[in-house]
Amino acid sequence: MVGLGRRRLEGSEKVTGATRFTADIEVAGLLHVQLVLSHLASARIRSIETGAARSAPGVFAVFTGADLVLAGASGPEQPLAVDRVFYTGQPVAAVIAVSEAAGADAAALIEVDLESMPASVDAESAMKEGTAAVLEAGEEASEEDAAIHGAATKSESEPARRPPNVSAVASLKRGHVGPALAGADVIVKQTYRLAGVHHSPMEPHVSIARPEPDGGMTIWAPTQGPFQVREEISKLLDVPAQKVHVVSMPVGGGFGGKVSLLEALLALLARRTGRTLRLALSRQQEFTVAHPAPAAVFDVELGAKRDGKLVALRARYHYDNGAGSGWHAGITGSFLGGTYRIPNFELTGYEVATNKTPVDAYRAPGAPQAYFALESAMDELALTLGMDPIELRLLNASKEGDADAQGEPWPRIAMFEVLEEARRHPMYTAPCGPGEGVGVAIGSWGGARTPAAAGCRVEPDGTLSVLIGTPDVSGATTGLAMIAAEAFGTSTDRVRIETGETGMAPFGPIAAGSQTTYSIGGAVREAALEARRQLLEIATEELEAGPEDLEIVDGRVAVRGVPDRFVEITRLVTLSTEFMGRHKPIQASGRSAVLTASPQFTVQIARVKTDPETGAFQLTAFAAIQDVGRAINPPEVEAQIHGGATQGLGRALGEQLAYDSEGQLRTGSFLDYEVPTADQMPDIDVRLIEVPSPGGPLGAKGVGEPPAIPGPAALANALARATGIRVRELPIDRSALVVKVQLR
Repeated sequence: MVGLGRRRLEGSEKVTGATRFTADIEVAGLLHVQLVLSHLASARIRSIETGAARSAPGVFAVFTGADLVLAGASGPEQPLAVDRVFYTGQPVAAVIAVSEAAGADAAALIEVDLESMPASVDAESAMKEGTAAVLEAGEEASEEDAAIHGAATKSESEPARRPPNVSAVASLKRGHVGPALAGADVIVKQTYRLAGVHHSPMEPHVSIARPEPDGGMTIWAPTQGPFQVREEISKLLDVPAQKVHVVSMPVGGGFGGKVSLLEALLALLARRTGRTLRLALSRQQEFTVAHPAPAAVFDVELGAKRDGKLVALRARYHYDNGAGSGWHAGITGSFLGGTYRIPNFELTGYEVATNKTPVDAYRAPGAPQAYFALESAMDELALTLGMDPIELRLLNASKEGDADAQGEPWPRIAMFEVLEEARRHPMYTAPCGPGEGVGVAIGSWGGARTPAAAGCRVEPDGTLSVLIGTPDVSGATTGLAMIAAEAFGTSTDRVRIETGETGMAPFGPIAAGSQTTYSIGGAVREAALEARRQLLEIATEELEAGPEDLEIVDGRVAVRGVPDRFVEITRLVTLSTEFMGRHKPIQASGRSAVLTASPQFTVQIARVKTDPETGAFQLTAFAAIQDVGRAINPPEVEAQIHGGATQGLGRALGEQLAYDSEGQLRTGSFLDYEVPTADQMPDIDVRLIEVPSPGGPLGAKGVGEPPAIPGPAALANALARATGIRVRELPIDRSALVVKVQLR
C-alpha cells in the first residue's frame, strides 16, 4: 500500500457537503456568544454601559472584563479587557443570547467609553527610547509556545540591556565576525522586510463549550491540538484533566492558527452561566481577533571570498509580535546560521511588542522570514561574484556532520540532492528571453516530534478501526490508513482512522510542525502489527498451523500454499467476542517516541515574464523540489507541496496585514487582503526526492512546512534577474516596481 497513490478517505464527504463542522453541531439548550471589540489600539476603559444590552430581546447575560478577571494573567491575556485595551479588536465584553442575531443586536447597544493612549503600531518605533510600554512589566517570551509548533531552539545569553518593548533577545554567535567581514572580498549589506500575514482559513474560528455536572467541561472545536486545549482548560478551571473532554471537529483550515483561541473565554462563560455556549467569529472578526503571523525586518551583512566561500554573516532582526511576547526569533537564528557552512556569524533577534493583535504560529513559523532574507542575500552575492546561484549554494551547503547554528552535528540531510535536482531541472536550464528571469531559493524545516499512541481493533465486518488523538488537517489520516493496511495485510478501504475525544483517545501530538505522520505513524504501525498478531493467534488454533505459515488475503486468514485451508476474519472476530468464548478480543495498542528529528530541505524555482516598459510581471512557471524521506501517499504529498507553495507565494503577491498610524487594520476583508488567485499561479511542477529518514515511520519525513518557505525569495530573485531591480520588501509593490523600471 505505502508509496501507491490513494484518494483521501474523507474527501468525498467534504466535497459533497456531508462533513459536519463545529458550526453544524446543535446541542440542547445552546446559547450564542457575541463579542464587543475595542475600536482603539491603546486606551483606558472609562466605562462600559451594558444596561440597554441586558434588557434587549433574547439576551441571557452580558459580561465584561471585571466579571472574568484571571489572577496572574497580564493585560492582553485576560479573556476580556480589564481597565485598558492593548489592540484594536481586543474583546471587551461578551453578550450571551438565544441566537446569533439577537446577540449581535444587543452587542451593538453596548457603549464602551475609551480614553485614548499613545500607541506603538510598528516595531521600529516601539524600540525607540522614550516610547510608552506596550505590555505590562514582566511579560516574557515563551519557549513553550515555540515548542508545541516544533520551533523551540536554544540560544546563548542575551545582551544585558534590551531596547524598549523588547520581551526577549535571541543571540547566536560563532567565531569572530568583525575580522572575517574585514577580510571578505565581497560583502552584501542590505535590509529585507516582510509584512505580517493572516492564516485566512475557509472556516473562521468557532467553538462550543458545555459545563458538566461534575465540574468539568466538554468542548467541541476545530482545534489542531485537542490535548493542548484540555491542559489549558484544566488549569484554567482548576479541575483534573480527565474532567475536560475536547471533541476534535473537522478543521476547515488551520495552518498553525487553530490550536486555541476562543476556548478559554468560552469555558469561563459556560461555567458562570451553567449553559452550553457557542462562539463563532465573523470574517471581519477573524482578521482582528485571530492571531496572525508577525512582520519582520532583517539587517544582513553576508561576506564571501572571490571563490564564493562564505566567511561571515551578521544579522540583526526583529519581529513585530503585536500585544504579545513572541517567540520566533530563536528558530529564525537557527535557519540563518545553520543552513550554510558559515565559520563566523553573529545573529541577534528581538521580540518586539506593539499595539496590534498578538501573533502566533503560521505554517513554518520563523522560516519564510529567515529564508527571504538569507536567500535574497545569497542571490545578490551570486550576482556580484558572477557565479551561478545554485553553484554558490552547493559550494556552501551543509551536509551530515557539519555543525548547525547551535553547534550540533547535522544528521543525514538532503540539501545537496535537492540542489542537484534543481540544477538539472528544465525550468532552470532553459534560456531566458527578453524580459524573462529565473530565480532559485532554498528552505528547510527542522521538524517537530512528540510521543504518540494509537489503538487498533478488528470490527465484526472484518475491517480495521484505528483510534488516534490527533486531528487530520492535511489528509494525514489517509497516509496513516495506508501504513496500518500494509502492516495488517489488508486494503486501505478496509481501514478507518478515527480521532477520538480526549477522554477516550490515545495521546496524540498537536497537528503542527509537520509531525503528524512522523510522530504517529510508528504507533499506528505497531498497533496494526499487534492486531494482526492477535488475529493470527486465534487463527493458529482454528487452522492448526503456526502463525509464520499464515497469511491474510481477501478478508481471510489462510495457510500459505494451501488456499483451501482458511477461515474468514469475521469468524475469528466472532470467536473473540462470543458469549462464553475462549479467545481474547482483538484489541491492540501501539506507541512511538521518535528520538531524533529529520530535517527537510526544499528548493523552489520561479520563472517570470516582465514588461520592460511598465515593469508588470507574471509568474509563468514554478517548480518545487523537496526531500520527503519516503512518500507514503505520493499524490497527497504533492498536493501538500502545491498548497504550501501557493500559500508561501501569497506573501510576495499581495498578502499583508496593513495598519494605519492609529493601529487600525486596513486589510481586514478579502476585498483588501489579497489571497493569491488562480490566474496568478502557473502549474507547479513537483519533484519528490526520497532520502529515507532513519527515525521516521517507513523512512517518512514531515512534508507540510517546507513548501511554504522559499517561494517569495525565488520570485524576488527571478525579478532581479529579469529587470535588474532587487525587491527587498514583501509583498512586492508592483507600482513601485513600475516606477523603478521606467526610471531605468
